[in-house]
Amino acid sequence: MIFDFLGPRKKAVIAMAHIGALPGTPLYDADGGMMKLIDDVVGDIEKLQKGGVHAIMFGNENDRPYQFEAPIASVAAMTAIISAVRPMLSVPFGVNYLWDPAASVAIAVATGASFAREIFTGVFASDMGVWSPNAAEALRLRRNLHRPDLKLLFNINAEFASSLDSRSIGLRARSAIFSSLADAILVSGPLTGQPAQASDLREVREAIGSEVPLFANTGVRLENVGDVLSIADGCVIGTHFKVDGSTWNRVDGGRVSRFMDKVATLV
Repeated sequence: MIFDFLGPRKKAVIAMAHIGALPGTPLYDADGGMMKLIDDVVGDIEKLQKGGVHAIMFGNENDRPYQFEAPIASVAAMTAIISAVRPMLSVPFGVNYLWDPAASVAIAVATGASFAREIFTGVFASDMGVWSPNAAEALRLRRNLHRPDLKLLFNINAEFASSLDSRSIGLRARSAIFSSLADAILVSGPLTGQPAQASDLREVREAIGSEVPLFANTGVRLENVGDVLSIADGCVIGTHFKVDGSTWNRVDGGRVSRFMDKVATLV
């Protein structure tokens, strides 16, 4: 079992529900407003659930260029959108506010999510500048908000960034569990939609064993999911489920169904 909230399955597929650009960000559609953001994510959720995904994670990938600290307006808007669509959810859900661990935890608690994903540990040189997240703040917030059951998924090699830590990825993963209480370890590729290196997945798997789940965080496709799930306990899928495989498009239900049919043959 990966997590109790995912049921008695050996492998898990978490699908991204990418919310459109939030109010106050450069790409926000002021004419469509909040109702368009809600309507668009409703359409994606319907297709993802019909296709059989095991869980859904809400993310603000459209809020480019990204910030390390979430503005109050964005936290409020994302919380409102998730709360509006929550009644239609039939699978567990999680939250990821890019790139703010505390905001991710706060939104997850406010909406009743089962998990939150973020970059919680490390130091990185990134498109956004030098990046040094604060895991202690996020975990203390989880404690103070009385949600010890909220699972925190640690993405340990950030997209759009390069680690300034000279330690191996396996050692960084092992250390995140020991020092920062990671509930799961996620391994990413260099950009959204690009796969993690198989060698990185294998190294992390060897380093952490079965102590916590291991997920491939980016770039998993129909063509490589068998290889990925032979190493990892699950994967997070965003780009591959979109129309034409483009991150910024809406979800393609056919892609979801074909992918999940393939996964069913592997587990």
